[in-house]
Amino acid sequence: MSDVLAITESRRGALRDVSYEMITAGRELADELGGELHLAVINGDVDAFAEDLNRTGVDAIHTVDAGEEFNHDVYTQAITQLYEHLSPTALLMPNSVNGLDYAPAVAGGLDLPLVTDVVGFDADGGLEVTREQYGGKVETTYAIDHDAYALTVRPAEWPQAGGDGDAAIEAFDADIDEDAVRSTVNGFEEVGAGDVDISEADVLVSVGRGIEEEENIPLVQALADALGATLSSSRPIVDNGWLPKNRQVGQSGKVVTPDVYIAIGISGAVQHVAGMKGADTIIAINTDPNAPIYDLADYGIVDDLFEVVPELIEEFGGEAPEL
Repeated sequence: MSDVLAITESRRGALRDVSYEMITAGRELADELGGELHLAVINGDVDAFAEDLNRTGVDAIHTVDAGEEFNHDVYTQAITQLYEHLSPTALLMPNSVNGLDYAPAVAGGLDLPLVTDVVGFDADGGLEVTREQYGGKVETTYAIDHDAYALTVRPAEWPQAGGDGDAAIEAFDADIDEDAVRSTVNGFEEVGAGDVDISEADVLVSVGRGIEEEENIPLVQALADALGATLSSSRPIVDNGWLPKNRQVGQSGKVVTPDVYIAIGISGAVQHVAGMKGADTIIAINTDPNAPIYDLADYGIVDDLFEVVPELIEEFGGEAPEL
């Protein structure tokens, strides 16, 4: 069958944003294949999650009541059995920490070719998938010459699905071999949780290596204060110890989708862009007119941030600090 089976993801009692993105990606591929989109919900409050995931474009949702939190061995068994039951053409999994944990084991056990970190696909006349290389500077297209295949798709690459669906919700009784479950989750410890959650912010003012020195961070903080925004950053700022880890945007930080994202002194490396390109409006301030961030920005100011930011602070009723 030309169907697609997409795996959703939850953590600590809540669905992750990537679950809704999997619906959009899965529906796109299912349409190209001419098949149905099936979702798998494997842990947590699967019944409540299934209701929430019943959105436009989903044909069926399969729930597997198998514990409260992710477990590699449980996921591997459940997905393998569900795949064998449905026999879809495509198995889609998130290119997340959890997805990359179980995807190779599932694909290997099912003897499926696996392509990771997919950012696009075209199934017109045979499947071709797109990946990025060399820090996002090159896109490579791969043709998959196989009747069935497994893919992991990059988070934040597809928009989150909306609307109300009419999918059939069915419980799937996976036969989990408890003797093969070799680990359990005993608890969670927040690392660098900090005092804010940048993923919840409506407006983010984000600073990159263009700020030059830690002593200049208060300048960008003053702009964030004037706008009623939250301060965030690219990875180099966190690596230097100038801001805590909870402020980092990107693949190794947090994926954010604010109404407005102001990138100050950020060049736009693919790892950072992956974490913020879902913003409704992106504004960039950078002296380099060829910076990759301008390929994504809705508005750009090609100028020295130390000239621009104080003027913006004054415009919005704030007071720029003396540096």
